[in-house]
Amino acid sequence: MIKIGITGSLASGKSTVAKYISSSKYPLFSADKVVQKIYNRDKFISVIRKKIKIQQKKKIKNLVRKIVKQDINKLRILEKVIHPIVRKDMQSFIKSKKNKKLIFLEIPLLFESKLKKYFDVVIFVSAKRKSRIRRYIAKGGDRFFFNLLDKRQMRSEQKIKLSDYNLKNNNSLKLLKKNAKILLSKYE
Repeated sequence: MIKIGITGSLASGKSTVAKYISSSKYPLFSADKVVQKIYNRDKFISVIRKKIKIQQKKKIKNLVRKIVKQDINKLRILEKVIHPIVRKDMQSFIKSKKNKKLIFLEIPLLFESKLKKYFDVVIFVSAKRKSRIRRYIAKGGDRFFFNLLDKRQMRSEQKIKLSDYNLKNNNSLKLLKKNAKILLSKYE
């Protein structure tokens, strides 16, 4: 089995690359999708309510965003709860797919979380900051959270050096897909 990690800076296009490159032909793990599901788990909600001191039980994600905006230290608390859960789900995914030729794992904080050791190949999706901000805002994000999260990530130049490949996403979607397809052909 070849384990291919796909990472990139915030709003660089890593999800687009991951979906395209796996194209329903290969198993795909998405850390972002796991996080979305985590917010629906009763145990997680209970832990976060205690650690961040939230009274309500519903719309936790929106409440957490508001609280983090007021106190960015709460983000560290949140990450200490979420990251181990995502890592455990990732390891279970890898074990469950051991008979597959290729598997893809989209992990936004692959390097920051020191997960490179789990992968045979790492693809970094890069894009200019201006494009990333525009994409993030177009998906409903705001500049405050973009800046907060972007600052917490390792610089793109460092990630490029640590990666096996850099897929640039500064032009058209068509070109990005073409380059992703060429890259995929090396492992099929």
